Amino acid sequence: MKTNSRSFRVTALALAIFGTLAASQASASGFQLRENSAKALGRAGAGSAVAKDAAVVSNNPAAMTQFDTLTVQSDLTVIDLNAKFSGGACTPVSPTVCVPIGGGNGGDPGDPTLVPAMAMVLPLSGGLEGVTVGASISAPFGLATEYDPTWVGRYNATISDVKAPALTLSAALKVNPSFSIGVGVIYQRAEVILANGIDFGRLLASAGVPGGTIGNPVTDGSVSIKGTDNGVGWVAGFHVMASEKLSVGFSHRSEIKHTIDGTADFTVPSAFAGAQPGFLAVAAAYAQLPANDPRRALVPQLTVLGKGFSDTGGMAKLTTPSIDTVSLQYNASDALRFYGDIQRTGWVSLDAVAIDFANPYQPDSAEPFNWTNTMFYSVGMEYDMGDAFTIRAGVAMDQSPTNDTDRTPRLPDNDRMLYSVGFSWNASEHISIDAAYQKITIDTPSVNIMSSSGSRLAGTFSGDANLFSVGASYKF
Repeated sequence: MKTNSRSFRVTALALAIFGTLAASQASASGFQLRENSAKALGRAGAGSAVAKDAAVVSNNPAAMTQFDTLTVQSDLTVIDLNAKFSGGACTPVSPTVCVPIGGGNGGDPGDPTLVPAMAMVLPLSGGLEGVTVGASISAPFGLATEYDPTWVGRYNATISDVKAPALTLSAALKVNPSFSIGVGVIYQRAEVILANGIDFGRLLASAGVPGGTIGNPVTDGSVSIKGTDNGVGWVAGFHVMASEKLSVGFSHRSEIKHTIDGTADFTVPSAFAGAQPGFLAVAAAYAQLPANDPRRALVPQLTVLGKGFSDTGGMAKLTTPSIDTVSLQYNASDALRFYGDIQRTGWVSLDAVAIDFANPYQPDSAEPFNWTNTMFYSVGMEYDMGDAFTIRAGVAMDQSPTNDTDRTPRLPDNDRMLYSVGFSWNASEHISIDAAYQKITIDTPSVNIMSSSGSRLAGTFSGDANLFSVGASYKF
């Protein structure tokens, strides 16, 4: 039995917990979700920190002081991502030879995903007049993708399912008729389920074990990752009525730090499991060789092959980014309003990630992301067509934190444009029904990345997304 000096590092937890969070995201760059209001979606997100919308509980608590009665709001958004991979994968065996890996293009990884949100705003009275409190439940981060299990990029990603629901409790104070401040506490839960293939055939071939073939589905294995954590953050902002026509809102959402505790469950083909005792036997024999024998340097790698790839725990740190938002509202008339948003997301919190495995024979790893901070720009409008109907429209540009060098198929992300329309029907003085549609076009992202199994995936993703949102609010 022989082996080479190139180490095989299982970095599935790194790629999964962090890369997958972003991979599934279609509605905003990275893995950020802005879909907590059908009204805001109809304006392409413009005015999120200044509009009279119950979603400001989490977007900008200070804007809650615009409400004069208890209001409850519920929104549902369906995000339908359409994506297609074009390209291939191979495993380098020499500087000039790369053995092709068979498989399809993965299919459409983006099944329709439902994103719910609820919010409640309550102005207080009596001795607490001028104080408004609120609560909201939303999903500021996460989505899901699933590729065919035999696609050419299976060693990079197959299943990615991430949920990050957040509960926000907020309070606002109207300092004077034109200026309000607000603050909220965010309780966020991260839940992750991920999977990808492992090319055990390559490991067997490199170790000289009969039957080992690179990229052979018969000797493929897999790893499935599950992890959870709870984290706490905050949001704060102010709201200014600069004039009868102009309003300004600003909010800052803090980073939220998570330590994802999870399990890594390996599925190992029988051919590799049968070879593991042999790896350990060779490692034991090499360990007895003289100190100057070069084969002794192979002992750690052989021990990993023999004792690694077993179910184990794992830990990874995740910091969801800070978000700064400036919003404007300009009332051109009693019926016509214009909105604008500028938002900065601090994606440098995901510059890199380090993974610690509980199994001491499963090497820890670090994966560079090299993400950069991004900007989001949007403009939108609303027009009241009488007392019963309001129509909306908006357009936005959203930058991606990724780059062509480090982009992985777990985040086929790039800059995008958003186009939105929507309307509200005031069914009565108490009930309002909202609906919106958004079309997202995404610049074609390319990938040229090495998997944890040693294969290289190269190609491009084409795709777009359609969002459909409905909501209802009740004023008591």
